[in-house]
Amino acid sequence: MTNQPSFATEPSSGGPRLRLGGCWTISAPGLEAQADALLAAARAQPGALLDLSGLEAMDTAGAWLIDRARAGGGARLEGVRETHAILLHEARHRSFEAPGAQRASPIVRALEAVGRTVAGVASDLHAGVAFLGQIVSALLRIAQTPARLRLTSVVFHLDSFGLRALPIILLINFLVGCIVAQQGVFQLQRFGAATFAVDLIGILVLRELAVLLTSIMVAGRSGSAITAEIGAMKMREEIDALRVMGLDPVEVLVVPRFLALLIALPLLTFLAAMAAIFGGLLVAWGYGGVSPEVFLSRLQNAIALNTFLVGLIKAPFMAGVIAVISAVEGLAVQGSAESLGKRVTASVVKAIFMVIVIDGLFAMFFATIKY
Repeated sequence: MTNQPSFATEPSSGGPRLRLGGCWTISAPGLEAQADALLAAARAQPGALLDLSGLEAMDTAGAWLIDRARAGGGARLEGVRETHAILLHEARHRSFEAPGAQRASPIVRALEAVGRTVAGVASDLHAGVAFLGQIVSALLRIAQTPARLRLTSVVFHLDSFGLRALPIILLINFLVGCIVAQQGVFQLQRFGAATFAVDLIGILVLRELAVLLTSIMVAGRSGSAITAEIGAMKMREEIDALRVMGLDPVEVLVVPRFLALLIALPLLTFLAAMAAIFGGLLVAWGYGGVSPEVFLSRLQNAIALNTFLVGLIKAPFMAGVIAVISAVEGLAVQGSAESLGKRVTASVVKAIFMVIVIDGLFAMFFATIKY
């Protein structure tokens, strides 16, 4: 068998004939050179016949190059074996035209980007509400059959999301409390009202800062972990395996994390508020000369039960939003590490954004009802 691909031009009654021989395969030496020469010969003799009866072997690369010569010169094929016909059909040459450059004004492009963003937000909102419905459905099934609840998983995630996150959350809120107290005392002591910094610390921390900072930290720490864990399981097809075993992935994977966040975030918010107030007390005492007795007495007069409850009321809603967004993004992971990285990033960004939005909505709601 001759490995060298070749062709020869022969006259015939039906027109010029290009008789191919040898092996037209990817491993054959000089395949590209012979293919280029065949294309030039086919173009120089329009309507020529390509006789493939003498071919010894052909693969998809050879079929593509032969069909390129046929298409380029308008040639006809002859002597094609059945196996070669299949290859020629599947690997046929196609020409692709480069798309022309789209010229649009910057205003049109900006409006298009805004439209795509709005459509994406609407799609994410729809997916989140639909997924929340799946979680509620799973919770109702668990309420009917409590044995379905995976209590061990809930306790494990409660330890991961709550206890192990406590040091960093306490530290950050303590430092923020110190900063707020320092700025409050610094600005108010010029008016002889340094003690009013206690009111600022108590109201701001209990109503806004503690729950907001804690939720942002949980979204960055625990939300990203949820997305990464579920996304890695999706990549390894473990979620498909759960479905094959007749188990609901939402009930097995999402509900324990959802419940753990619902429990952990209000507790973390309470402890974060205490840490921030303690930091404010130390700074007010050391920097502003406000003794602990005066600080606590002033704090007791400045805040009421509703001030304390506002932050705790927000916490479960923020926990639910973080859990839903993180799980949705985790289940949307495809089979690549790049997809996992993008989904984890999107999970953190969306969760933090929604936490701030919910905090603003609650602020307007409580201001409207004067609570």
